[in-house]
Amino acid sequence: MLKRQTELQFSKYDELYDILIPKDHELRKLLELVDFSFVYDELSHKYAVDEGRTAVDPIQMFKYLYLKVRYNLSDRDLVSRAKTDLAFKFFLGLRPEDDTIHASSLTKFRRQRLKDVNLLNLLVKKTVELALEKGVLARRTLIVDATHTVARYNQKSPVEALRSSSKILRKRLYGVSDKIKAQLPQKNTTNSLDDEQQYVEKLVKRVKAHPEYLPQNGVNEALNSLEEVQDDVESFKKYSKDEDAKVGHKTQDTAFFGYKTHFAMSENQIITGAVITSGEKGDGPLLKELVQQSNANGMDVKEIIGDRAYSGKDNLKYTKENEMRLIARLMPVITNGHHRGGTKWDFNKDAGMFVCPAGHLAIKKAWTGKKNQNRNRALSYYFDINKCQHCPLREGCYKPGAKSRSYSVSIKSEEHQEQQAFEKTEYFQERVKDRYKIEGKNAELKIEHGYANSWSKNFEAMTLQGAITLFCVNLKRIQKLIGEK
Repeated sequence: MLKRQTELQFSKYDELYDILIPKDHELRKLLELVDFSFVYDELSHKYAVDEGRTAVDPIQMFKYLYLKVRYNLSDRDLVSRAKTDLAFKFFLGLRPEDDTIHASSLTKFRRQRLKDVNLLNLLVKKTVELALEKGVLARRTLIVDATHTVARYNQKSPVEALRSSSKILRKRLYGVSDKIKAQLPQKNTTNSLDDEQQYVEKLVKRVKAHPEYLPQNGVNEALNSLEEVQDDVESFKKYSKDEDAKVGHKTQDTAFFGYKTHFAMSENQIITGAVITSGEKGDGPLLKELVQQSNANGMDVKEIIGDRAYSGKDNLKYTKENEMRLIARLMPVITNGHHRGGTKWDFNKDAGMFVCPAGHLAIKKAWTGKKNQNRNRALSYYFDINKCQHCPLREGCYKPGAKSRSYSVSIKSEEHQEQQAFEKTEYFQERVKDRYKIEGKNAELKIEHGYANSWSKNFEAMTLQGAITLFCVNLKRIQKLIGEK
């Protein structure tokens, strides 16, 4: 049952907030800046009106998630800190003497109340509207890029996930004292999930029996992280492996298993549009959607800055037709050829190879045709034939019995003459240097807000994490820009 808190709950201890929380504290200023009532409007239909126990206000639950991202905390660490941090309690709308929620409530909120809610577009739009209202949005130029997030299970079984987290906890404990090693239970050496869970339970129990260890060397944080994995494995015991994550490539020789967040931001670093995909997707094909999202959210895009992945024929054509300048250096091989059936293959600019519709990276490439001839040369990309033979998308793509599978692209530099000429101008050379700004945003997402790794399994969980994280970094940026006015 949902009852909205319509009036402020007073306490004889409220004066502590005025004494101990500075007027310029980030969370105090955030409450003055943002009207969080939109959360109630979006989520109220997810609750029963007059049945069951009274639920925690969804606005408060949403604020918990904001704090989790803002301070890069596990659920348990977040709730533990909220018990004693008056700034957290003030932001959450709690009285100083109020208790906090149980950490498991956050998991239920994410999985039950935020399911099927288009939170990513909603939160990005809200922040862009706020930036417009405050007059701090640079509207004419977009900078585009994609950043990767490693899946929580990272192609690991539940046993491997537990084992990896328990290993981190043991290392933290060893850093406290060499004597601790002899006190810990014997490690599980089987591949049985039941055995590994029993070992983790013993390990957690043993550590909790020595509370003097917890404040030292990050032991408490490692313990909380292990318990979160323990809960997640229990909840998804039969299917903990992330089926939505895919293998992407940072270079030809290095890969990751997870997701990509493709995003656009204004020149003064406010994110204006975002799309989350599995890890194997190319960057270039998402340009149009990012521009359309940004314009719908309040931008008036006339110029786009990106890396070589965005300089394909389709993007050159789209930006020209819509009277926008595309400031991206040419890489001729990303001009997509046509595969029978109309399916486009993505070019991975980091690895310098094409990726087939099934997500497999080419293993080698070679030129065909002779130099200095009138005919266009082609660049052929060759794929692992063993993967092609067992690929679920092989029908219509792989001919049974074939000894090789390649994808060829004709290099037609004449189609890029206008862009080539533009690339040589002084204006292009100066503006392309501004692409570095989005690299800083990537680093902020990962280092400050834990975006390098996903919270849980599946695409839905990744989208929620992306929505809250982008909302957080945008509000931080808006506050800074307002302060600089």
